[in-house]
Amino acid sequence: MSESTQLLLYGLATLLVFFTLVWAVTLRTEKTSVVDVFWGVGFVVLALVYSVLGGGLTRGKAQVVFASVLLWALRLSGYLAWRSWGQPEDYRYAAMRQYWGESFRWLSLFTVFWLQAFLIWLVAMPLYVVFTTNPQGWATSDTLAFFLFAFGFTFETVADWQLASFKRRSGGAKRVLQSGLWRYSRHPNYFGEAVVWWALFLFAVSQGGWWTIFSPVLMTFLLLRVSGVALLERGMTKRHPEYGDYAARTSAFLPWWPKNSKR
Repeated sequence: MSESTQLLLYGLATLLVFFTLVWAVTLRTEKTSVVDVFWGVGFVVLALVYSVLGGGLTRGKAQVVFASVLLWALRLSGYLAWRSWGQPEDYRYAAMRQYWGESFRWLSLFTVFWLQAFLIWLVAMPLYVVFTTNPQGWATSDTLAFFLFAFGFTFETVADWQLASFKRRSGGAKRVLQSGLWRYSRHPNYFGEAVVWWALFLFAVSQGGWWTIFSPVLMTFLLLRVSGVALLERGMTKRHPEYGDYAARTSAFLPWWPKNSKR
């Protein structure tokens, strides 16, 4: 077995152990949705494995990428923890728990926690390239990646802040945020998240990481069709009467000028 294969397997094994421990905690709390809080943390854990075993943190570029991933993870995990504090279990996991009954406590290890660990392992392939291969200096594509990451990170941070502020002001009323970044996209936070992963892929390009393009493609697909846009869009019109009109004039993902408005 090659060293690269061993390192990849070490990373996957570490994630499986980490998320097994998180799952064990949820057996007492019966709140599976805590797994979402540890999504970002999982990438930091994997980045540590690759950087320590691959010697990546001795290089300047790897240090920049690690700091970027750490900043992104702390922001995302902190925001999700704050948002879910004192709240009931997310309706997605609550529905799964109701469907499977008592057996969900054990099935969730494979269908939720280990699945999330495997997805993190797949999506993080650009990080594997950055931390385990020697770069030929700081490339032009790295500069572009840095500014692209800064843009995506700022975009999703501002979008989440605007949404949280709106919910606090509305006091639980069934209203739809239609100002700020949300005027140009129905899901600007997910757009910013996708940009972050295209930026991390771009960091790997100058180190021969073109083959990891499946990472941002997969993340974008998940955000659009699985856990993000598609999931939230279902039933939004029923829960929010004004959402239909909002959706008719506002781009779903890519920010763009709303229909029938002056630029």
